[in-house]
Amino acid sequence: MQQAGDFLAETVALHGVLADLTDAGFNRETAFKSWTVNQILQHLHFFNRMAILSLTEPDRFSKAYAEFAAGYRADGSMLSITDQLLDGLCGPELRATWHETAQETAAAFAQADPKARVKWAGPDMSARSSITARLMETWAHGQAIYDVLGLGRVDHDRIRNIAHLGVSTYGWTFRNRGEVVPEPIPYIRLQAPSGAVWEWGESSTEERIEGPATAFCQIVTQTRNVADVEITVTGTNATRWMALAQCFAGKPNDPPKPGTRYRAAQRCIT
Repeated sequence: MQQAGDFLAETVALHGVLADLTDAGFNRETAFKSWTVNQILQHLHFFNRMAILSLTEPDRFSKAYAEFAAGYRADGSMLSITDQLLDGLCGPELRATWHETAQETAAAFAQADPKARVKWAGPDMSARSSITARLMETWAHGQAIYDVLGLGRVDHDRIRNIAHLGVSTYGWTFRNRGEVVPEPIPYIRLQAPSGAVWEWGESSTEERIEGPATAFCQIVTQTRNVADVEITVTGTNATRWMALAQCFAGKPNDPPKPGTRYRAAQRCIT
């Protein structure tokens, strides 16, 4: 699956950004719910491990997820239980372990049947959907790290996977909130990092979204508010969607408030 290679490429890019980070840098708070760089990496590493278990050892996955869920229910903090289950792994050691596990995850999914069903927290999903979710999480959570370090990110056309996931979860965004899914879905026309044009849906002048693919991906992953990116939104359905868009599973989450997620003014790696 190409998505496995895309996931690994995004991981390698983020790993490079973290190469010179000291312990103090790993403990810096990001704009994502005040999570530190350590906590973001723990989150990515833990669920990469869970993804490979779901593919290769489903019984072990069920046991490991049950342990996580029980701890989460008792403690109420995902960060706390993840830290416990990883024995406090942090800093350069966490960076190395996360990178190694991501390589193993990518290798396993690269050889998998894309349509194979794998277990997860909610309903089963396809192997392709599972590794695409890992790519999306790495890209989205990675944004908070790029931001706090004051670094711009050069995106590549592998984010098409994220854009497609965003389009595919149009209905989910509304159903997850108990709302009726407004029809029709808007026409989406995005400019890829390479300059190519990506389109979804029937061409329409009444309901449409146009702009850079990066901006669209930032909105659907809730790393930016729609007001903070250069994208053109036309129509009632499109406007409502972009105000709520959520391409990831879990309870309804509101996007960040306008002006609260941005890249630090200066490049600052410590």
